[in-house]
Amino acid sequence: MPILLDTHILLWFLLDSPRLSAHARRILDEAGARVFFSPVSILEIAIKHALKPEVMPCDPDGILEDALGTGLRELPFTSVHAREVGGLPWVHRDPFDRMLLAQARAEGVLLLTCDAPLLRYGDGVIEG
Repeated sequence: MPILLDTHILLWFLLDSPRLSAHARRILDEAGARVFFSPVSILEIAIKHALKPEVMPCDPDGILEDALGTGLRELPFTSVHAREVGGLPWVHRDPFDRMLLAQARAEGVLLLTCDAPLLRYGDGVIEG
């Protein structure tokens, strides 16, 4: 099954962080070339980097370059995805996470996350 990475998982994967669980690594290995990232994550990184570079030291340009360089595939965010956001229950209020979940559901891919509130959505969300 294709996988969409949430922003934390994307960063941890690209930075080879020990925070990326062995379970998440196995999922990514099994998914092979069917692993996607979203421009929503690049947007989230860009905003957080601009507001608080000490908290988000990652440069969005570097993250984008690394994501593409490692063979991750970009899954464009479309108006269909934007419309799906409004139909999600208000289990989680983070707009970036809600966009990622809506995008994953609309595309029929699994969202890999470590975010407990996102995991409460159940279907289509897997713990990393």
